[in-house]
Amino acid sequence: MAARHRSRQRALQVLFILDLRDQPVSDAISSFYNTLASDEEPVRETHPDQFMEDLVHGTRENEAEIDTWITKKSEHWRLDRMPVVDRNILRMALYEMTKTDTPPAIVIDEALELARQFSGDESVAFINGVLDAVRRGDGK
Repeated sequence: MAARHRSRQRALQVLFILDLRDQPVSDAISSFYNTLASDEEPVRETHPDQFMEDLVHGTRENEAEIDTWITKKSEHWRLDRMPVVDRNILRMALYEMTKTDTPPAIVIDEALELARQFSGDESVAFINGVLDAVRRGDGK
Protein backbone atom coordinates (compact mmCIF):
# COMPACT_ATOMS: atom_id res chain seq x y z
CA MET A 1 0.00 0.00 0.00
CA ALA A 2 1.37 3.39 -0.94
CA ALA A 3 2.47 5.57 1.97
CA ARG A 4 0.22 8.52 1.10
CA HIS A 5 -2.82 6.27 0.70
CA ARG A 6 -2.16 4.79 4.14
CA SER A 7 -1.76 8.31 5.54
CA ARG A 8 -5.12 9.30 4.06
CA GLN A 9 -6.75 6.24 5.63
CA ARG A 10 -5.25 7.15 8.98
CA ALA A 11 -6.29 10.80 8.64
CA LEU A 12 -9.85 9.69 7.85
CA GLN A 13 -9.89 7.59 11.00
CA VAL A 14 -8.69 10.50 13.15
CA LEU A 15 -11.18 12.90 11.52
CA PHE A 16 -13.97 10.39 12.13
CA ILE A 17 -13.10 10.29 15.82
CA LEU A 18 -12.88 14.08 16.01
CA ASP A 19 -16.30 14.38 14.37
CA LEU A 20 -17.81 12.22 17.10
CA ARG A 21 -15.82 13.43 20.12
CA ASP A 22 -15.10 16.88 21.43
CA GLN A 23 -11.36 16.75 21.96
CA PRO A 24 -8.27 18.61 20.81
CA VAL A 25 -6.76 17.48 17.51
CA SER A 26 -3.41 16.73 19.17
CA ASP A 27 -5.11 14.38 21.67
CA ALA A 28 -6.89 12.50 18.88
CA ILE A 29 -3.65 12.11 16.93
CA SER A 30 -1.76 10.91 20.02
CA SER A 31 -4.51 8.44 20.80
CA PHE A 32 -4.40 7.17 17.23
CA TYR A 33 -0.63 6.62 17.42
CA ASN A 34 -1.16 4.65 20.63
CA THR A 35 -3.56 2.30 18.83
CA LEU A 36 -1.06 1.83 16.00
CA ALA A 37 1.60 0.70 18.44
CA SER A 38 -0.60 -2.21 19.42
CA ASP A 39 -2.43 -2.89 16.12
CA GLU A 40 0.32 -2.39 13.55
CA GLU A 41 4.07 -2.15 13.67
CA PRO A 42 5.54 -0.19 16.57
CA VAL A 43 5.39 3.55 15.89
CA ARG A 44 8.66 5.40 16.34
CA GLU A 45 8.31 8.76 18.02
CA THR A 46 11.00 10.20 15.74
CA HIS A 47 9.08 9.28 12.58
CA PRO A 48 5.45 10.36 12.88
CA ASP A 49 3.13 10.25 9.89
CA GLN A 50 3.56 13.92 8.99
CA PHE A 51 1.31 13.77 5.93
CA MET A 52 -1.53 12.32 8.04
CA GLU A 53 -1.04 14.98 10.70
CA ASP A 54 -0.99 17.76 8.09
CA LEU A 55 -4.23 16.47 6.56
CA VAL A 56 -5.96 16.30 9.94
CA HIS A 57 -4.80 19.73 11.11
CA GLY A 58 -5.48 21.39 7.76
CA THR A 59 -8.91 19.84 7.42
CA ARG A 60 -9.95 20.90 10.91
CA GLU A 61 -8.51 24.41 10.55
CA ASN A 62 -10.42 24.97 7.29
CA GLU A 63 -13.57 23.07 8.25
CA ALA A 64 -15.96 26.04 8.17
CA GLU A 65 -14.94 27.04 4.65
CA ILE A 66 -14.95 23.43 3.46
CA ASP A 67 -18.38 22.79 4.97
CA THR A 68 -19.72 25.79 3.04
CA TRP A 69 -18.52 24.23 -0.22
CA ILE A 70 -20.03 20.86 0.70
CA THR A 71 -23.36 22.48 1.59
CA LYS A 72 -23.47 24.41 -1.70
CA LYS A 73 -22.71 21.33 -3.79
CA SER A 74 -24.83 18.76 -1.99
CA GLU A 75 -28.35 19.87 -2.75
CA HIS A 76 -31.01 18.29 -0.57
CA TRP A 77 -28.37 16.97 1.86
CA ARG A 78 -27.80 18.64 5.18
CA LEU A 79 -24.25 18.26 6.40
CA ASP A 80 -25.34 16.87 9.76
CA ARG A 81 -27.45 14.20 8.02
CA MET A 82 -24.58 12.84 5.89
CA PRO A 83 -22.86 9.68 7.02
CA VAL A 84 -19.89 10.62 9.19
CA VAL A 85 -17.46 8.75 6.93
CA ASP A 86 -18.70 10.50 3.77
CA ARG A 87 -18.63 13.91 5.40
CA ASN A 88 -15.03 13.43 6.49
CA ILE A 89 -13.87 12.00 3.17
CA LEU A 90 -15.29 15.12 1.54
CA ARG A 91 -13.72 17.45 4.10
CA MET A 92 -10.29 15.89 3.83
CA ALA A 93 -10.37 15.71 0.03
CA LEU A 94 -11.55 19.30 -0.31
CA TYR A 95 -8.81 20.47 2.01
CA GLU A 96 -6.16 18.59 0.05
CA MET A 97 -7.58 19.63 -3.32
CA THR A 98 -7.87 23.34 -2.52
CA LYS A 99 -5.09 24.02 -0.01
CA THR A 100 -2.21 21.77 -1.12
CA ASP A 101 -0.35 21.17 -4.35
CA THR A 102 -1.67 17.63 -4.84
CA PRO A 103 -3.29 17.41 -8.29
CA PRO A 104 -7.11 17.37 -8.06
CA ALA A 105 -7.38 14.17 -10.12
CA ILE A 106 -5.24 12.30 -7.59
CA VAL A 107 -7.22 13.70 -4.66
CA ILE A 108 -10.52 12.67 -6.24
CA ASP A 109 -9.24 9.17 -7.08
CA GLU A 110 -8.00 8.71 -3.51
CA ALA A 111 -11.27 9.99 -2.03
CA LEU A 112 -13.27 7.59 -4.19
CA GLU A 113 -11.03 4.71 -3.14
CA LEU A 114 -11.61 5.61 0.53
CA ALA A 115 -15.35 5.73 -0.13
CA ARG A 116 -15.21 2.27 -1.74
CA GLN A 117 -13.31 0.95 1.28
CA PHE A 118 -15.28 2.59 4.08
CA SER A 119 -18.69 3.49 2.62
CA GLY A 120 -20.93 2.31 -0.21
CA ASP A 121 -21.55 2.62 -3.94
CA GLU A 122 -24.05 5.46 -3.55
CA SER A 123 -21.50 7.37 -1.49
CA VAL A 124 -18.87 6.97 -4.20
CA ALA A 125 -21.13 8.68 -6.75
CA PHE A 126 -22.15 11.41 -4.30
CA ILE A 127 -18.57 12.18 -3.25
CA ASN A 128 -17.43 12.21 -6.87
CA GLY A 129 -20.16 14.71 -7.77
CA VAL A 130 -19.33 17.12 -4.96
CA LEU A 131 -15.58 16.97 -5.53
CA ASP A 132 -15.92 17.36 -9.28
CA ALA A 133 -18.18 20.41 -8.84
CA VAL A 134 -15.60 22.07 -6.61
CA ARG A 135 -12.76 21.09 -8.95
CA ARG A 136 -14.58 22.76 -11.85
CA GLY A 137 -14.73 25.93 -9.77
CA ASP A 138 -18.41 25.73 -8.99
CA GLY A 139 -17.76 25.63 -5.25
CA LYS A 140 -15.56 28.62 -4.52
